[in-house]
Amino acid sequence: MTSAAGTSALLSVVQDYLADAGIEWEGGARDGELVLTLPGEKKLKTVVSLVVAGDTLSVSAFVMRNPDEDHETFYRYLLRKNLRLPGLAYSIDQAGDVYVTGRVPASGVDAAYLDQLLGVVLEAADSHFNELLAIGFITSMRKEWDWRVSRGESLRNLEAFRPILQRDGDPGPAES
Repeated sequence: MTSAAGTSALLSVVQDYLADAGIEWEGGARDGELVLTLPGEKKLKTVVSLVVAGDTLSVSAFVMRNPDEDHETFYRYLLRKNLRLPGLAYSIDQAGDVYVTGRVPASGVDAAYLDQLLGVVLEAADSHFNELLAIGFITSMRKEWDWRVSRGESLRNLEAFRPILQRDGDPGPAES
């Protein structure tokens, strides 16, 4: 099979899977790129890029921007999670922004594999999101919390972090 025929066949497999799964996508900036958005729980959405090129499928999903602080703890946390991340890895770009990435041979890609792959991508981007925010952005989060409390603003989007942000005298959950 020629590389163009292999790329076309793999692209069809991916597009058919996405259609069957009801996942909307659009073409990306690169040839063979499909960009899709997966809904999350802690992170509201995860944007995923799938790139079909020759005999491989590459996946990349943005997790979060470069942390403001405690880089050593932040990256150590990610590296430890890499040990249990099947077929993927956390990585950073030149700006220090965090992604989940991977590359797999086309020969192993079918609907079942794509389902598993996107599940692992979503789990990696979503399940540790709050812990990563608390490690890399706690000072900013405390400032935001204090600002909202001082003005009587809603704390709803910070509720998951109440145990580490709330101070004596701050409103309780029912009051915010």
